Amino acid sequence: MPMVRGPFEVKLTPQSADEREAAAFLGRLSIDKQFHGALEATSVGQMMAARGGSAESAGYVALERVTGTLEGRTGSFILQHSGHSSPAGQSLAVSVVADSGTDGLTGLAGTMQIVIEPGGKHFYEFDYTLAS
Repeated sequence: MPMVRGPFEVKLTPQSADEREAAAFLGRLSIDKQFHGALEATSVGQMMAARGGSAESAGYVALERVTGTLEGRTGSFILQHSGHSSPAGQSLAVSVVADSGTDGLTGLAGTMQIVIEPGGKHFYEFDYTLAS
């Protein structure tokens, strides 16, 4: 399975809160990213997040559509995120939504890791397969 790595920048913008009283604990954010390296692309998406009773406890889900070029093949695909944090640790799963690849990225499948280095610089590590 090929693996590519590169930097990315992300801008998260808070969105209007859900007006339903029972939904006040949910935070909504828009996602705008710029990927560089073997994945030269932009993405737009939506995130929902919530905090637990302690500072270390939180969760988020997100969907983002990535549009650009992956190792010379142009198209788009959708990434699905599911992140959890607790006093015991953190977990994050980011995967390509099945059959979401278009054009030169039709048949794309894979998972992405997000690496945040000291100083806050973000990197992606993308393990993928692409149907011939």
